[in-house]
Amino acid sequence: MKALAALVAYGVLLSTVVSAQSTATEDVEAAYLYQFGRYVEWPADLLGNSDTFKICVLGTDPLGAILGETVAGKVLTGRPVAAIQILALDESRDCHILFIGPSENDRLPELLKALAGVRILTVGRGADFTRRGGMIGFTSEERRVRFVINVAAADAAKLMLSSRLLRIALRVER
Repeated sequence: MKALAALVAYGVLLSTVVSAQSTATEDVEAAYLYQFGRYVEWPADLLGNSDTFKICVLGTDPLGAILGETVAGKVLTGRPVAAIQILALDESRDCHILFIGPSENDRLPELLKALAGVRILTVGRGADFTRRGGMIGFTSEERRVRFVINVAAADAAKLMLSSRLLRIALRVER
């Protein structure tokens, strides 16, 4: 429960900064990407083959550089966290979390179709990201970074999202 309170407090604190400096949005999203890894039940066989927990950014997005700073020295599921910038979907096969940047919006339907059922937590920006098949979509409410969750997409990938994460989402789609 303390971890959840910390996640909420950290998000609120960083979101407040965003209202003062809009360039801090990526800082908030990077922090959330790391925290999301704590609230997913990762299948043992998925984690067993990897000595690093990989959070990947697909496309060109400033979030990639910021994410590297955010996760430096951090650990998830007993593994060091690595932030990896990728430019092609086939590079994502070893990723645990995949942020699909806005530079990929033209290809988003085909990307999400290719990732349907794949055990990678997909995260993107915009209210329509989850409606199109992504698992978690960042959105803005009252100048704060929030997120929407598509439980059906996570279930299809056999990723169990914590009820604590669902409770703090702006909206949960089923």
